[in-house]
Amino acid sequence: MSHVLEREFGGRTLKIEYGKTGRLSDCALFLSYGDTVIMTNVNASKEPREGIDFFPLSVEYEERLYAVGKIPGGFIKREGRPSEKAILSGRAIDRPIRPLFPKGYRNDVQVVCTVVSVEQDNSPEILAMNAASTALSISSLPFTTPIGNVLVGLIDGEFILNPTTAQREVSELHLVVSATKERVMMIEAGANEIDEETMIKAIEFGFEKCQEIIEFQEEAMKAFGKEKPEPVLYVVDGTLEEEIRAFAADMINEAMHITDKDKRNEAMDLVNSKINEEFGEKYADNKGDIGDVVYRMQKEVVRHMLLKEGKRPDGRAFNEIRKIDCEVGLLPRTHGTGLFTRGLTQVMTVATLGALGDMQMIDGIGEESSKRYMHHYNFPSYSVGEVRPLRGPGRREIGHGALAERALEPLIPSEAEFPYTIRLVSEVLSSNGSTSQASVCGSTLALLDAGVPIKRPAAGIAMGLITNEDLTEEKVITDIQGIEDFFGDMDFKVAGTEKGITSIQVDTKIKGLSKDVIHDSIHGARTARLFILDKINACIEEPKELSPYAPRMITLKIDPEKIRDVIGAGGKTIKKIIAETNVTIDTNDDGTIVIMSVDSEAAARAQKMIEDITKEVEVGEIYLGRVTKIAAFGAFVEILPNKEGLVHISKLDNKRVNKVEDIVSVGDEILVKVTEIDNQGRVNLSRKDAMQEAIEMEK
Repeated sequence: MSHVLEREFGGRTLKIEYGKTGRLSDCALFLSYGDTVIMTNVNASKEPREGIDFFPLSVEYEERLYAVGKIPGGFIKREGRPSEKAILSGRAIDRPIRPLFPKGYRNDVQVVCTVVSVEQDNSPEILAMNAASTALSISSLPFTTPIGNVLVGLIDGEFILNPTTAQREVSELHLVVSATKERVMMIEAGANEIDEETMIKAIEFGFEKCQEIIEFQEEAMKAFGKEKPEPVLYVVDGTLEEEIRAFAADMINEAMHITDKDKRNEAMDLVNSKINEEFGEKYADNKGDIGDVVYRMQKEVVRHMLLKEGKRPDGRAFNEIRKIDCEVGLLPRTHGTGLFTRGLTQVMTVATLGALGDMQMIDGIGEESSKRYMHHYNFPSYSVGEVRPLRGPGRREIGHGALAERALEPLIPSEAEFPYTIRLVSEVLSSNGSTSQASVCGSTLALLDAGVPIKRPAAGIAMGLITNEDLTEEKVITDIQGIEDFFGDMDFKVAGTEKGITSIQVDTKIKGLSKDVIHDSIHGARTARLFILDKINACIEEPKELSPYAPRMITLKIDPEKIRDVIGAGGKTIKKIIAETNVTIDTNDDGTIVIMSVDSEAAARAQKMIEDITKEVEVGEIYLGRVTKIAAFGAFVEILPNKEGLVHISKLDNKRVNKVEDIVSVGDEILVKVTEIDNQGRVNLSRKDAMQEAIEMEK
């Protein structure tokens, strides 16, 4: 049976169509907002998966180019691996819904959101987040807390709900808020240096607007939601847990109070060895349970230490930042390098400057077709002292790279100010908490070292949270390290400048964050950010000169009509210039030409060749030309590339000339003066007048 439910939201129609499609899925629906439509299918395995100690949730965001009336590029002509934007969208859907499933639920769950129609004014990513929550809420799965998701913009001091394409282009803020009825589940923000109070108000605005979407989902649950059977939840064997707690509680407590990370890990390795010695054989079939109990015991010690003892695992104060070191210019041949170290977290970022032709081309469902600024993030196994195969970037690497890219994007100079393509690569050398924000700091150092005139330096910090079971106690901590992230409840990343915030990303493991936690985290992050910026400024205050190994740019502006003359038939002319000078040349339809080369003399030669091609012949000017053809009545002389004129026989010399060949031959270079350009554009030249002018100049 088909069901339709709709309501007005933000001036547009939000509509659920359920029961028409995907009848073999546990829940399948279309959620539309305007002409943007997301098809969502939700399914779960009948039984829990054996032998695992985590919730196996898989979220897929599938882009279909037919949604925007495109045929995929390349030879295959079908969608392939997901784009970076699709991966980021899948992560954004996953993060707020994962904590809302019951603990111990280990059935495989798959949520597939397929973008089937896109109206650019209505973001498919935000709609997919709402579609996932709606489908899960209506389904028979144990998901009973709907979440609302909205996009918030800021234009002329006014908050805009779900801004259109035109509004997004001028908005100072791109904020995604996910929330339940009581708390905020997730925050993603890119901003043009927004101050803290404005950001807090924007989050509160988004939270309020989420409530309308939650009400809509609850209405759907009542109208046609499925019955939700009691789920099978995994519970550790009670006897096993009692025995391990009695045996290891004191040892774990003692080990977890060691402030030095390496010594603490060594102590815990010894504890685990003793536990396995004592119980490994007895509970050979429950080794996963042993690990689960030990994990929860460690977590209890850390949380008690923070909430009751007022201590952090490494002895720092709650608002204290680990020791920071900054360094630039590490690698001699790169265009710019920055090394940022915060405690045991260390990131090296390398900046590379390229031609505008090196931009990344994007073939997707969005309006963006190219990128001239890119940030990539690598997290190798050695960064945590482990041995694993090195493979391509996963979802985590792509997500962290995008976060750092978003933090720095508002500070990158425009193409007109700095006509380079910019690529940053952050290599995580050592990881002990918040490498993504360390990459923001390392990238600022690398940009300054490369001579990129960024608006202001940026820095980032991760705030953490420890709560008790009923969320009545909350402790916000600054600069979380690995153990606090692992056993804590929140990862609240904030990046920005001394002026304001440029990016936020918030994940939580609990059922949402209170207003007080959000307020304290944002303001605490500002204090920490300013402290780090002082360290960065002490290392490098302003952009350096460009590296001698970085290409130099010469920008020319010519008549757009002459671009075709520079390119030539089939690219013949521009290829010849590139071959002779070994430079890179980018041309634009607006008449802008950018020449790039590490050899300034070669760039200057290419510039002169282009200027000669595009230069207009002027009456009265003297040119050094080359004789291209001889006729009985005179000589044809090329005075500029592809531009020639006629020197009549009477204008070849001061004396009478009987034969043209008596004065010039083909290939001779001679000085000529332009005496006339007739109505048909023909150029008349005079060698005699040029000679006379040269004689007068010598007097």
